[in-house]
Amino acid sequence: MRGLSCSSLSPLILQKELGSVLLLVALKRNARSPPVKNFHSAPLQSLNRRITWSTTDCKVPESYKGFWGAQAHMSSMAGEGMQKAVVRGGDAMGPPLSLSINGGSFEVVAESGVSDTDLRKAIESVPFQRWLENMKGPKGILTLGGSGGARCSLRHVVIQSVDMFGQRVGFVKFKAEVFDDLTGAKLPGIVFARGGAVAILMLLECEGQKYAVLTEQARVPVGRTILELPAGMLDDDDGDFVGTAAREVEEETGIHIKTSELVDLTALLDESTGCRIFPSPGGSDEEITLLLYRGYVKQEVISSLQGQETGLRDHGELIKVHVVPYNTLWRSSPDAKALAAIALYEMALKLNLLPLPPNAPELSAL
Repeated sequence: MRGLSCSSLSPLILQKELGSVLLLVALKRNARSPPVKNFHSAPLQSLNRRITWSTTDCKVPESYKGFWGAQAHMSSMAGEGMQKAVVRGGDAMGPPLSLSINGGSFEVVAESGVSDTDLRKAIESVPFQRWLENMKGPKGILTLGGSGGARCSLRHVVIQSVDMFGQRVGFVKFKAEVFDDLTGAKLPGIVFARGGAVAILMLLECEGQKYAVLTEQARVPVGRTILELPAGMLDDDDGDFVGTAAREVEEETGIHIKTSELVDLTALLDESTGCRIFPSPGGSDEEITLLLYRGYVKQEVISSLQGQETGLRDHGELIKVHVVPYNTLWRSSPDAKALAAIALYEMALKLNLLPLPPNAPELSAL
């Protein structure tokens, strides 16, 4: 979010750059007033978005107070401290968007650089709408379990960036201001919303030996290649986890499997979990469905899979297939999906919850 630091600007520069706008804000407006309209100064065109006040630790020199007005009213949403002017986007000449949740309302605005079109696309996107739905707990927003559970309020959301995948929204990064109603403390609320995904634990049995199929992929965010389970994001909100899984397996390994041959391991979890796993709930909304595929194959299938280069290169996928003995899988991969799938699979085996495996798969791209 673009901000103007009080301590780094002289009154003369402030007056030249902001003119009457900051004077109006300082003398007449607080954090919840409507946006200032009819900006006339050319340098202010990029600031033609909603201006509010937010808490900062910057110290305002005495000389600034005369410029702003000694009795300027500034409101703070949390704690005490001086203030800074922050540009927040909504409609360029209108109020920020207001949404409702659990009988209350909250504002949604855009950070500088996010257009009004992208703001609305972000709000209407599957990741944001799913996040909003998850926030609506049966006992209130983020209410902890038990009769004495803490209650929280969602007051503000700032959309920081939107990444498009063709015509649809892929990722949304935003900051949600959520407060503990009892203490007024703000909860950590930076969110990378990417929606649902699916991963497949593929086990192939050959001559009495059990193997797992992994994909080695170049992962820019961690700066290295990772051995991981075949996986992919859901393309839309139809919830077709099984269909997505079968497609990803064929794209990444060349093996064509029937959706009826997949077993949902996460469905074995308690209903209270949502029957999904959350690999990084402190920063991302990503929820993953883990599926199991088992088949009997001949040795030539294992050999043909080993080291095969696959993936959709025009989509930026650089993938090499690896086949490893299942009993070494837990040490072979740092992938959280793989380690979670092993735990679920082993418990399902122990409790005799799995159906018999099908026969050999059809190999379509080997």
